[in-house]
Amino acid sequence: MASGAVANTPPVGGANDVSLEEPKKMTREDWRKKKELEEQRKLGNAPAEVDEEGKDINPHIPQYISSVPWYIDPSKRPTLKHQRPQPEKQKQYNSSGDWYKRGVQEHAVATRYRKGACENCGALTHKKKDCMERPRKVGAKYTGMNIAPDEHVQPQLMFDYDGKRDRWNGYNPEEHMKIVEEYSKVDLAKRTLKAQKLQEELASGKLEQVNSPRHQWGEEESNSQTERDHNSEDEDEDKYADDIDMPGQNFDSKRRITVRNLRIREDIAKYLRNLDPNSAYYDPKTRAMRENPYANTGKNPDEVGYAGDNFVRYTGDTISMAQTQLFAWEAYDKGSEVHLQADPTKLELLYKSFKVKKEDFKAQQKESILEKYGGQEHLDAPPAELLLAQTEDYVEYSRHGTVIKGQEKAIACSKYEEDVKINNHTCIWGSYWKEGKWGYKCCHSFVKYSYCTGEAGKEIANTGASLMEEQPGEEEHVTKPKTLMEIHQEKQKEKKKKKHKKSSNSDSEGEEKKKQEKLKKALNAEEARLLHVKEIMQLDERKRPYNSQYEPREPTEEEMEAYRMKRQRPDDPMASFLGQ
Repeated sequence: MASGAVANTPPVGGANDVSLEEPKKMTREDWRKKKELEEQRKLGNAPAEVDEEGKDINPHIPQYISSVPWYIDPSKRPTLKHQRPQPEKQKQYNSSGDWYKRGVQEHAVATRYRKGACENCGALTHKKKDCMERPRKVGAKYTGMNIAPDEHVQPQLMFDYDGKRDRWNGYNPEEHMKIVEEYSKVDLAKRTLKAQKLQEELASGKLEQVNSPRHQWGEEESNSQTERDHNSEDEDEDKYADDIDMPGQNFDSKRRITVRNLRIREDIAKYLRNLDPNSAYYDPKTRAMRENPYANTGKNPDEVGYAGDNFVRYTGDTISMAQTQLFAWEAYDKGSEVHLQADPTKLELLYKSFKVKKEDFKAQQKESILEKYGGQEHLDAPPAELLLAQTEDYVEYSRHGTVIKGQEKAIACSKYEEDVKINNHTCIWGSYWKEGKWGYKCCHSFVKYSYCTGEAGKEIANTGASLMEEQPGEEEHVTKPKTLMEIHQEKQKEKKKKKHKKSSNSDSEGEEKKKQEKLKKALNAEEARLLHVKEIMQLDERKRPYNSQYEPREPTEEEMEAYRMKRQRPDDPMASFLGQ
């Protein structure tokens, strides 16, 4: 008992024992009140719960996120501090105004060499191997003169995502003011020179003021020369002002404003050219319609005002420029230093010479092939559209496609030789066929390479066939003379037949009895088989037995005779009397 009591006692831990105690179990009433309060907070009827920092906790956040585990601190209230970024884990970034220091320290200039400084220039912020000044013949370490000022110690800057991508970070606007001051000085010098030149012209008498007659409204016309001089300072800016006028845009060089009309009245929006939803696709973001909107209307792309962006892109010199660019790439791969943008004139001349050489090479290659193999007559033939053109030859066809009037269409020849006639034949081999034999139609000869006999051969063939039909039995009577050996063999056969007849007469009676007995047995077996077949045919198909017990043997003559005798023929008129 003592040992069990010792084992169940809690470990001594001082103040930590209180933090490790499990919270007391809530009563049913407290649990119900807690749930009702949570529902009221979710509906907005009760104020939200506040964490340790005084911030509201969203009531829709699950409990396992907002509550603190009991084994860490059971007395701690629900909080979301652990869900927020922790200050100790956050990286410290420099502000957007911080940048590297430029130049050198001008307030403190050393007058003598200091220990540890650069041996070349005397600056204390770097060593001799890192010195960017020109190497001196005798360094500042030994002379102690012309000590260079120290550079700034550059800070280690660390920017955030936006600071790394700030293109104006480190920009000094005072640098731009130097450029503005420089241009203002140049402008002032120009005005001074122009005023001085004008004074010289007035003093010499070259420039005279001429008054023009007054207009009917009372306005005085200004001197053109004087106006040109006064406005000469704007010549550079307004030199090309008149050339930039476009349809729908008006540029006034005097007032320096651009007036943009809404749109040209003759212009039609791309998406209004064809209202069919299945026509070309219009991209509203890029305002592009690549395909032809009139593709399914049957209109020619050359006749319509707009045939798609692709049609405009692949017209004019676009195709020739693409071919030139392709030639430039191929030439560069083969070692020629040409470029379309860098040297277009050289590329154009090279491309023209290449095309001329290519055509000459093709013509030379064609001539060499024709000289070697021939076939110039096939190239001189008329084109196919002339060969298949209409003619005035009248041809009339029936409803079945046969020619009634006119010239029939020529039969196409094969690649083999046709109508080749040899040995004085007027017909080809295979033009005559009789009794499974091929021959010549001109002489009815069945020998392939025979000489033609003409009508005489036909008469001989016909008379020979008629004789064979009229006297078929004459060949049977006409026999060849027998030799002595054949006559001796026939006599021996006749002697054997006579001996066999004598012995067979005595045995014939016994053999006939045996045959009759075998026939009776076969008839009985056939009757039994027919009865068995009749019984099986009366049974259901699923209950019929298999024929696996039959012996695979050839039937005897008696069994075949019994089958013939017992077989019933449905077309026999006496079939009904067989059973009586």
